[in-house]
Amino acid sequence: MTERNYTALKEYFQETYRDNSYVKLLEMKLVHIEPGMARLSMPINPAKHTNLYHVAHGGAMASVADTVMGVACGSLGRRVVTLEINMNFIKAAESGTIVSAIGRVVHNGRNTLVVECEVLAQDETLLLKARGTFYVVGKFDIEPSS
Repeated sequence: MTERNYTALKEYFQETYRDNSYVKLLEMKLVHIEPGMARLSMPINPAKHTNLYHVAHGGAMASVADTVMGVACGSLGRRVVTLEINMNFIKAAESGTIVSAIGRVVHNGRNTLVVECEVLAQDETLLLKARGTFYVVGKFDIEPSS
């Protein structure tokens, strides 16, 4: 992928995730993207992300992990759907913190990609480790901006 095509893809993801209703609902933000890697942030808002114990709900944490892994796949120009995800919840994310999810492609095959993810607290404490397998359904045909 050329630098111009990559820049166009990065702009596409920033715009798409700025306008995506689910991403907006959970207040996820695309922080960084490069080939094979992406980083998202998500505040743990007590009005929408927490469970009855007042810490981040596992579903919210799973959503940010799945999303960042999908963006990491997309950063390679691959359109994917999730086949499976394994998650290890290590420590609770406290209400009011901002978590950072980092996804890295570890296998970029013809039909599948495998991606690893870490979700970290603001102090870099590991909260969640995940690994997902994604099925390739196409590619992004993004034209570079003029």
